[in-house]
Amino acid sequence: MAKQSAGLLVYRNTGKEPEVLIIHPGGPFWAKKDKGAWSIPKGEIEGVETDLLAVAKREFAEETGQPAPAGGYLELGTVKNKSGKVIYAWAVEGDLDAAAIQSNTFSMEWPPKSGQQQDFPEVDKAGWFSLDKARAKLNAAQGAFLDRLAEQLGAEIAEPPQQRSLF
Repeated sequence: MAKQSAGLLVYRNTGKEPEVLIIHPGGPFWAKKDKGAWSIPKGEIEGVETDLLAVAKREFAEETGQPAPAGGYLELGTVKNKSGKVIYAWAVEGDLDAAAIQSNTFSMEWPPKSGQQQDFPEVDKAGWFSLDKARAKLNAAQGAFLDRLAEQLGAEIAEPPQQRSLF
């Protein structure tokens, strides 16, 4: 069975269009990657967990160091990454200081084949972005969550750029 994750897309209204909070993965493999590397705060569903919104709230707290916003959650459905992982998501209105996040950490051998273990934050930064800017930064599959949020909020979002064929 494919891995599954649950996450939250926190948004705030700044006047002309909503902004969303997205996160950048920590660790040496992601250090120099930006476009397509960001994600909504999310984490794996463990075992037989059935309250997926509770999983999303827990993972938000682990990845940001702050509790999930209280309020009316909007179900955004699921997407499937290229890896086959299925992601369940909800949107909720909230506001937090993106610069103040404090993520949990993970340990890995670094540098490779050194025999030394180093700890890295699971998330190294977070930021608030317009829907269009978030689309450029997010993992491609997660862009569907932006479309669904925009639809539920009645917001405008630019169409994703069309890929040109060389043939």
